[in-house]
Amino acid sequence: MKGRNSVTLHNLYDSLSQIIPAALVKVDEPLKKYTYTKTGGNADYYISPVRYEEVSAIMKFAKEYQVPVTFLGNGSNIIIRDGGIRGIVLSLLNLKDIQVEYDQIIAGSGAAIIDVSRTARDHHLTGLEFACGIPGSVGGAVYMNAGAYGGEIKDCIDHAKVIDENGEMYTLDKLDLELEYRTSAIQQRHLVVLEATFNLQRGDINIIQELMDDLTQRREDKQPLEYPSCGSVFRRPPGHYAGQLIQEAGLQGHRIGGVEVSTKHAGFIVNVDHGTATDYEDMITYVKATVLKHSGVELQPEVRVIGERL
Repeated sequence: MKGRNSVTLHNLYDSLSQIIPAALVKVDEPLKKYTYTKTGGNADYYISPVRYEEVSAIMKFAKEYQVPVTFLGNGSNIIIRDGGIRGIVLSLLNLKDIQVEYDQIIAGSGAAIIDVSRTARDHHLTGLEFACGIPGSVGGAVYMNAGAYGGEIKDCIDHAKVIDENGEMYTLDKLDLELEYRTSAIQQRHLVVLEATFNLQRGDINIIQELMDDLTQRREDKQPLEYPSCGSVFRRPPGHYAGQLIQEAGLQGHRIGGVEVSTKHAGFIVNVDHGTATDYEDMITYVKATVLKHSGVELQPEVRVIGERL
């Protein structure tokens, strides 16, 4: 990798250390430490900014010197290939502040959406109970309009602070976010969420807790939480359920390498024995082909696959 001003991987560390604290930069960092599947190669440079201005500075630097940047949340709905990621991996996990202002919650991109849901409960606010079991960050949840048990982010978000590829920060309101089933303007316009503000309502903490307990129990009963996974792998096909189609195709328990189609919930692919990202990709390809042959329905992955193959 080489930019027009001759910044290479060999001197990138020194250049980055001039615009952000050197302690924030890790070199040749294993990304499997940061993914729910426990798979993935190394990042050339892994950076965890603590301020929005640092994110902006890195983006502007990368733009000027043509250094590729990949954003990473909490790694819950992503597969990073075994060859890793070149350039800069920018983690937003340190942007995790959660503030409550009357009936609103303002949360940083790196905050766990589960924690935001619990904060809402603790302040007697209702509207985020559905998120009590979603294992994603706020940024990831807005990016894909995450949802569960009849609720989704678009039901309660007010606006989001975002940053573009040029390092410019601005705000998008609910309509501008264009939140639909597992998609958003964030995806289409290659933006990144820095912060989101949610509009909630006053509620009874006992009723809120009762609903959260019920949803948590339903999740634990149905999902294979005992194994590493990337969550629900495929989008819901119109008129069908992905898990049901996979089950009907006889794929539960099917194993490739160290990964397996869950016997508890067919919509999940779990890492049961030191599986690799390649195992995951091969399994996704196999499941898609088998379901298409069996039912005529073409499954579309919900999980993001990024990085380089070995």
